[in-house]
Amino acid sequence: MQLNGSCLCGSVSFTISGKLEKFYLCHCHYCQKDSGSAHAANLFFSAAELEWQCGLEQVKQFQLMGTHHMKSFCGVCGSAIPSKQPNIHSVVVPAGCIDGQLNQLPDAHLFNASKAQWETQAATIPRFEFLPEY
Repeated sequence: MQLNGSCLCGSVSFTISGKLEKFYLCHCHYCQKDSGSAHAANLFFSAAELEWQCGLEQVKQFQLMGTHHMKSFCGVCGSAIPSKQPNIHSVVVPAGCIDGQLNQLPDAHLFNASKAQWETQAATIPRFEFLPEY
């Protein structure tokens, strides 16, 4: 499998080649804080080649002290981008930074005990194709 991706501002772009091992939606408190949402959506590659097409100098990393929680992000726009994580022997790719459609369903929800209370009822609220008028 080969996937291309980029950050929001386009300063950083990459190609990842290898076997996609797992696609997880993680509901832990770290991922909620990190993503600013109910969960993180990450692709896990145990053996992959990550090639930066542009913007390597903009790639920043954050490791939450005392944990395995790590993220890479664009130093310009702050978007989550792939990170090599030797502590878990994987390259972790945020699903949202993939360019184009990802034709893969998540394999599992993780840390459901930490799930945001409001997410449980989210399937029942109105849906809009675009930003509604207020």
